[in-house]
Amino acid sequence: MEEEGDRLSEEELLSMITLLIFAGHETTSNLIGTGTLMLLDRPDQLEKLKADLSLAPSAVDELLRFNGPATIAGPRFATEEIEIAGQKIKQGDMVLLVLSSANRDESQFTEPEELDIARKVNRHLAFGHGIHACLGKPLARLEGDIAFTTLLKRMPNLRLSVPRESITWSFSLNSRSLTALPVSF
Repeated sequence: MEEEGDRLSEEELLSMITLLIFAGHETTSNLIGTGTLMLLDRPDQLEKLKADLSLAPSAVDELLRFNGPATIAGPRFATEEIEIAGQKIKQGDMVLLVLSSANRDESQFTEPEELDIARKVNRHLAFGHGIHACLGKPLARLEGDIAFTTLLKRMPNLRLSVPRESITWSFSLNSRSLTALPVSF
């Protein structure tokens, strides 16, 4: 922007900083916590990952698809009239995209209700898509890969230290996370 003689206003700068803090920290933290719980809930997948840590990159993408931290994308506005599944959407209508639903679409994913850390085709929308794709997705993938690899190397006997039913979730309009994940190792 500065090369073109423009600058961010204070409001734009604060908005960008808030976005980077939320997107760059909170969602990755939620991926690690929620992903760990998903693996603990599925011992076969956890053991498969511990036996072959080279699966960490595909495991991260699968954990994002299966139960990623973002539940909806920000509002979008139809640029033209369209009909989807019998629902007419007029030009200018606001549309909210439910990412968690799209990431379980049986026309896109084989056995979408199953967690498969070795899933080869993973066209999930956890990072958005197109011009709305997350700028930090390469970093988030790398952080997830490092976090799960390191966690399982250092704590191979990781397990919940509380009954599963005592784990609680925190929900907001566009995200979900665990309130805590008490573990033993």
